[in-house]
Amino acid sequence: MFNVTIIKLKDIIKIGVILILIYVFSNFVLRNLRIENIQNTSFELNSISMIKNGIEHQSSIIKNTSQNEKKNTTKKREELFDIKSIINIGSSIFSLKQSEKTDDGQDNAKVTNQDAQIEQQEVDEEKKIVENNINVETEVVTVNPLQERYDRDYNGVKIKNETEFELTDEILNSDGLSINKNNIVIFHTHTCESYTQSEEYNYEPTGTYRTTDLNCSVARVGDELENYLKVFGFNVNHNKTYHDYPSYTGSYSRSLSTVKGILNGFNSDIIIDLHRDAIGSKETYAPLVKIGDDYCAQLMFVMGTNGGGLTHPNWNSNLKFAVKVQEKANEMYSGLFKPMIIRNSRYNQHLGKAACIIEVGATGNTLDQALNSMKYLADIFNEVRCEM
Repeated sequence: MFNVTIIKLKDIIKIGVILILIYVFSNFVLRNLRIENIQNTSFELNSISMIKNGIEHQSSIIKNTSQNEKKNTTKKREELFDIKSIINIGSSIFSLKQSEKTDDGQDNAKVTNQDAQIEQQEVDEEKKIVENNINVETEVVTVNPLQERYDRDYNGVKIKNETEFELTDEILNSDGLSINKNNIVIFHTHTCESYTQSEEYNYEPTGTYRTTDLNCSVARVGDELENYLKVFGFNVNHNKTYHDYPSYTGSYSRSLSTVKGILNGFNSDIIIDLHRDAIGSKETYAPLVKIGDDYCAQLMFVMGTNGGGLTHPNWNSNLKFAVKVQEKANEMYSGLFKPMIIRNSRYNQHLGKAACIIEVGATGNTLDQALNSMKYLADIFNEVRCEM
């Protein structure tokens, strides 16, 4: 009986040793194969559990033997090796492996997690914008509005044509329009244009409704549009160079140089010159549309042609793009856009196939209202892109 017990104990010790070797070898193989999953961790834990179960089973046998048997089994155990030491070694190996995993992958994991969080935030923000804007009610709420002036209505897009061109269906129809629809340039020929001051946005004027404070001028509106466009996955180059300060005269020549420089390293057809409308003596005029719970400054396209004699091969492509955007705006947020104006001046729009001026509100609007509009404008651009 005594010999049988010793044999069983040896078998148990051997099994323990084999399990440890399997555990160490498995960890070595898995480590080299870079298998980083829950099954690996489960296997490691199960291996340690099996070894510990072996110790518990061994302890049970020892308890059931005579005092002499205990001494002999202890001696035999010492002759082979200390099981507890093996357990400690195994546990140390497991801890070391976990530590190595942390050390090797910590930086990459942090970067990956940060990237994932940013991407998820953008997806959530886009989802929030879209969900909040589905079937939203819109209403023009301008106090003392100006009479709308237009002489062409194309699919609901009202156009005031100040040129000699006949606006035929061929000129206005945007079917087949092909442009780079993912890259957008935003700049400001009149960077210092500003709005009626509000509680949140106070600034030091550098002229009538003008300021060099980029946080309170139309440049801040460009920031807002840029941020929302990026949420939708657009690549945006927003330039806030002063083109109208210290001198207003020559603004378009200076902005022409700026945009040419941008396009040298940023391929884009969509080029937005973002302005604030000027209504002469009626400084309190504030074109306003209520979209859901937001009070938003109304927008207006100003489109150039070659009617003034300057070379402008892109004017018809530009016009088609503006018509397409305004058609989609009328569908999604009726009243956000006022009638489009087409003029003989070129306005630097020859630089792109989808170049335009967008005027955001007027002097009577607050910056808050102008900023609100950009969420909806970005949503419209995204929908247009999806349909092209």
